[in-house]
Amino acid sequence: MDDLRRRTVYYVVTVGVVMTVYAAIYQYGMNTFEDLEEPVAYLDALQFVVETFTATGYGADSAVWSTPEMWVMVILMDVTGVATLFVALPVIGAPLLRNLLSTSPPVAVEDRSDHVVVCTYSARGESLVEELDSRGVGYVVVEPDRERAAELYEDGLDVIHARPDTVAGLRAAGLPAARALVADATDEVDASIVLTAREVAEDARLVSVVEDPDRATYHELAGADEVLSPRPLLGTTLAQKVTVGVDVDAGAGADGGLSGGDFEVAEMPVDRDSDLVGRTLAESRLRERAGVNVIGGWFDGTFMSPPDPGTRIDEGTVLLVAGRGNQLERLRSLVTTAVREPGAGRTVVVGTGEVGRVVVDRLDEAGVEHTAVDVHPSDAVDVVGDATEPAALREAGVPEASSVVLALPDDTATKFATLVARDMALDAMIAARAEQRESVRKVYRAGADYVLSLGSIAGRMIAAAVLEEETLVSTDTQVSVVEMPTPGLAGSTLVGADVRARTGCTVVAVERDGEAITDVGADFRVEPGDDLVVAGTDADLNRFREQFG
Repeated sequence: MDDLRRRTVYYVVTVGVVMTVYAAIYQYGMNTFEDLEEPVAYLDALQFVVETFTATGYGADSAVWSTPEMWVMVILMDVTGVATLFVALPVIGAPLLRNLLSTSPPVAVEDRSDHVVVCTYSARGESLVEELDSRGVGYVVVEPDRERAAELYEDGLDVIHARPDTVAGLRAAGLPAARALVADATDEVDASIVLTAREVAEDARLVSVVEDPDRATYHELAGADEVLSPRPLLGTTLAQKVTVGVDVDAGAGADGGLSGGDFEVAEMPVDRDSDLVGRTLAESRLRERAGVNVIGGWFDGTFMSPPDPGTRIDEGTVLLVAGRGNQLERLRSLVTTAVREPGAGRTVVVGTGEVGRVVVDRLDEAGVEHTAVDVHPSDAVDVVGDATEPAALREAGVPEASSVVLALPDDTATKFATLVARDMALDAMIAARAEQRESVRKVYRAGADYVLSLGSIAGRMIAAAVLEEETLVSTDTQVSVVEMPTPGLAGSTLVGADVRARTGCTVVAVERDGEAITDVGADFRVEPGDDLVVAGTDADLNRFREQFG
């Protein structure tokens, strides 16, 4: 609406100036070129111009014009008047009519408390709102653009039309009674929002989101309680997908390995055409159908070990499973994709911007061999070339790579690079970054195994900061599979001992009398002398040893 007012003022002023100038020209022309008994006054000339521009007609002066100069001037005046009318329709008339007919978003909230004030609604804000909704936490989006606020209001969001960097706007959003505020516009505007919010509510929790991590200090000085930069976390998460560690230690086996010889731990990316998509782990019945045990997995960017049985399997879910070779083959027919050994082989990192640099640093820390590709040369770049050009990816070794990480800031380039990489390396694991959430499905269709959008990871990150929870994006992806004696479980069933709930570990096999039993369900009863093959993080395994070892 502010823009419409501004355009209206400009239009009125411009038309007024044109009319006054034309009135002076008309007065001069009539008094100079026409043989009149009395001179034309300026007000009479102005009245004639107004009649011309408003198309209300005139007739008194038409009989007086006799010179070509006056006829040319009147013609020009007529054309200008019509042009002015046509300009007014799209510039002022149509927007004004649209505003009158459109839904008016609220400008303030009433009787709201313990909510989160979100300034403004971005891709990150969309994910944040979903996270808050899932936890039953109220929110109010403060949107300065009226049309955008109206669209959000019509979509059913709690939104007000107000400027988030003003005292009036934040008071209208109920900030004094809110539990927190999230500033998520631009780095400069966010700092202004934080300063204003601290003036409105001194005790409110203020969370600011920055694009440039180097600017975090200034937001802290402005009064933010927590300053978040989602891009480095996105890089860390993509790197974790490549460096997920699985350590198999079969120290209790008679031959130095798990009996049976072909017991394996593998990753299983779930294909979009799999009938598992849309089901929970419990509904998928993977142990009954394939004989495998799910010891972990990547679900919407979060690594869980062990995953909750109620966790939904979606396109892009990557399961970490344990079982024999024939069991893994049965599972592969269910997920319709390849079996991959986790964390093995060389990785190609495409793009060394802020996210890509973090990926490279994490791979260095994990000791993973890698090659970095970017169109701009730098110390971190091994191959200089365009990621969408097959020659550059071929030079980087994509055809021989076990995994490819696409850390490009442009979603269009990511989609094309995914197509090229998948054509070169059918069996490689491709993990990709998407800037917009709506691009995720398209990148999957292009052939990626794992896609994480900046908006999704940022939304969870912000929600964790607002609710003062531990980060909702897991950073612990080190899973160990060990074989150990468990006298504390002798005579008990796994469900009776409540092993998973008490320790977080998953029993994937049992060694009994020199043979490995992999068909281990909740009702399996442990006998004296059994050695259990257990999967879990180091902390989970320590709890298991303390209670049952």
